Amino acid sequence: MTNKKITIKDVAKQSGVSIATVSQILNGNDSKLSPKTVEKVLAAKQALNYEPDYFARRMIMKKSKTIGVLVPDITNPFFSRLIRGIEGVLYRENFVTLLCNADLDSKKEIDYLEELSRRGVDGYIIASSAISNQAINETLRAKNLPFIVLDQKKAEGFSDAVLTDDYTGGRLAGEYLQELGHQKVAVVLPEGATENIATRLIGFREIFPEITLIHSELSKQGGRQAAKKIIETDITGIFAINDELAFGLYLGLAEAGKKIPQDYSVIGYDNIDMCEYVTPQLTTIAQPIYELGQTTAELLLKRIQEPEKDWEERMLSVQLVKRFSAARLK
Repeated sequence: MTNKKITIKDVAKQSGVSIATVSQILNGNDSKLSPKTVEKVLAAKQALNYEPDYFARRMIMKKSKTIGVLVPDITNPFFSRLIRGIEGVLYRENFVTLLCNADLDSKKEIDYLEELSRRGVDGYIIASSAISNQAINETLRAKNLPFIVLDQKKAEGFSDAVLTDDYTGGRLAGEYLQELGHQKVAVVLPEGATENIATRLIGFREIFPEITLIHSELSKQGGRQAAKKIIETDITGIFAINDELAFGLYLGLAEAGKKIPQDYSVIGYDNIDMCEYVTPQLTTIAQPIYELGQTTAELLLKRIQEPEKDWEERMLSVQLVKRFSAARLK
């Protein structure tokens, strides 16, 4: 005996209403229908254990109620918090978040972009700079698919975008080290830095034109390795371009017998939760990470509803959070 799949037709038959009425109720468009009719349909749905066929529904509605989110590195707590902000808004609006973690691999990111397109997601949130504008043009713009870029990638006038004020963030870090009396400073950052990171460096250089650049992978391990190069210099202040690098510096400097902030003052960037759980607590530039995710999701949903509206670019502010990893130079 085969298990016959329950269809919308069966729900209509059991509840004694038309298929169109059942469809309206199951899609939440029941404001003009009587409560009694709605109740009958929902009771029939439950009795028959009916589940909508999302692929069939997409063929009819031309919507999948899914959003593709591409991030470069899910192990970085910045992106975990960002996704929570995105997912909270999408869940509230009955959208499912389809997460793609690219492991900082540009080929993987482009493959994901194309695969999401084939699966018919309703929109894209691109939190990665490695996807070229050419790939976006060929995969998304050519098919008129709604998307938004954020944080790591400037929109360049062809999409909505949500950014944070990286220039001011870099400048704030520089001003604080200067205020503490530091003159010889280093910035730890990856080679071929993304645009947002490069902008932080520009802001920092407004205060310190002469700096030592220490290039390292954008991770805790990268920070740990960078510590070996730092102790060979005469610098006293360090601006780690994100908090993960700063945490790596903590371990690397400790392994070399150095102390923070007695030997080196360290300032991070992002203000992820762990900043308060390390010793000494990390002074850092705080980004509104959760709000960044929320704003991004809201703008994308607005774009899906109004495809022809003018492009929007939102800039969110940052602030210096003073803790105990940076001290006045004696």
